[in-house]
Amino acid sequence: MYLLKQITSIQNPHIKSLVQLQEKAKARKQSGTFLIEGKREISIAIKGGYEIERLLFLPEICSEDEARQLSKNAELIEINKEVYQKLAYRDTTEGILAVAKTKSLQLSDLKLSENPLILIAEAPEKPGNIGALLRTADAANLDAVIIANPKSDLYNPNIVRSSVGCLFTNQIATGTTSEIIAFLKERKINFYCATLQNSTYYHTQDYTTPTALVVGTEATGLTEEWRKAATQNIIIPMQGEIDSMNVSVAAAILIFEAKRQRGF
Repeated sequence: MYLLKQITSIQNPHIKSLVQLQEKAKARKQSGTFLIEGKREISIAIKGGYEIERLLFLPEICSEDEARQLSKNAELIEINKEVYQKLAYRDTTEGILAVAKTKSLQLSDLKLSENPLILIAEAPEKPGNIGALLRTADAANLDAVIIANPKSDLYNPNIVRSSVGCLFTNQIATGTTSEIIAFLKERKINFYCATLQNSTYYHTQDYTTPTALVVGTEATGLTEEWRKAATQNIIIPMQGEIDSMNVSVAAAILIFEAKRQRGF
């Protein structure tokens, strides 16, 4: 570990590459890295097994010692206010950013318990919803979160931010609907799809065996492939004028019913 030379120009090639990490999914995919902002999020990422390559700190807010305490193996770069403001994504800042390596999101890498409880979300687009789903999954200590047919790069800074670090606390995988259904059937995991069509009330089902709860988008719901393959389609009774609720709210209702049945 050593302190790299100070970087004081936003025209510096390294800083330009980090801006691309913030703005472009392609850059994150090609480099296998992404940015994390904030002491708490960086600490959670390290605890979650993410490898930190380097830390960039603004000494007026975060000292070199504080940066070193976060990660003793990362390279350190001291930056000035102009560079920090170019890279920082949040209005409230803590003066430190990390360049971290992404993790594999392969289904085959998931390590499940003997009686897993999994959340599956098909094609969620809004980073805020994805972040909320990850926060709920963390609160319930789920085995995994699986994103089917992902529309967003999970290392998008908006998702990192909205998950409040829960991107790093959950096991996460992605795949096509067909791949995920095959994965569940191979492991004899029942899956219950939240949908309006051919459904029964969610609280009538038994979630005490290996279970996956599947939710879709508010706009289009789940695709037919999920509805036809489901162990059972389920619905949350709606007593007002609308026929759906925010996907993260619906997921929370289903997840904590399963947790209640399992005795938490």
